[in-house]
Amino acid sequence: MASNEMGLGSGQYGCSHYRRRCKIRAPCCDEIFDCRHCHNEVKNSLEIDLRERHEIPRHEVKKVICSLCDTEQDVQQYCSNCGVCMGKYFCGKCKFFDDNVSKNQYHCDGCGICRTAGEENFFHCYRCGCCYSTSLKDSHHCVERAMHHNCPICFEYLFESTKDISVLPCGHTIHLECLKEMRVHFQFTCPVCSRSVCNMSGVWKKLDQEVASTPMPEMYQNKMVWILCNDCGMRSNVQFHIVAHKCPGCNSYNTRQTRGGPASCSTI
Repeated sequence: MASNEMGLGSGQYGCSHYRRRCKIRAPCCDEIFDCRHCHNEVKNSLEIDLRERHEIPRHEVKKVICSLCDTEQDVQQYCSNCGVCMGKYFCGKCKFFDDNVSKNQYHCDGCGICRTAGEENFFHCYRCGCCYSTSLKDSHHCVERAMHHNCPICFEYLFESTKDISVLPCGHTIHLECLKEMRVHFQFTCPVCSRSVCNMSGVWKKLDQEVASTPMPEMYQNKMVWILCNDCGMRSNVQFHIVAHKCPGCNSYNTRQTRGGPASCSTI
């Protein structure tokens, strides 16, 4: 293929999601869109009747339209009429085109979709059912189908999200920007299982000092309660304190009282 045909119109066509030189015909509604995200945004908008809302079955796309000559044709990388390259990156399995190859796209057979940031930087975990950074290969906590659910904060489906995703120490997943938003609001536990999402040892030391400097009234000094540690899962019988309860197993204060609280105050 001549280099001028490869580069003709490159970067000049596409949408806010992808630079590409073709449009797709949605097999579900037979309408033309720049990409699957454009389709999904339109067909799931509030203006659409709830019964008519739907997502495009991306792997079932069979027809594309060249943006330069408007020729509708079967899915292929080069236009059958004018010969232009409709996407420098092309995946026949996903029916996916993109002129911005700086993303280092690659197709993952395990995920069944295309990913970005370079195949050499990721591995597919078959138990979690998704691709993770190679830095997590021997250290991540496996959670079956970890990304096949909605983000617990914004509720966007994580598996096909184009946003950065963070894998928490517990193995649950969340959008990186949602995790940052949680920290702005001083939320440091997983929204799914309540396990700490970062090293909290410095906070626990400060709580040690606060507990030590806050003596309990005499009526509560021998009061014992049962707690469950959200970090290690240990159940313990500890002395009641109004500030917090420390897990004797891992020294975490990320605990919840399960039973044995202070007696209710009498009312008249």
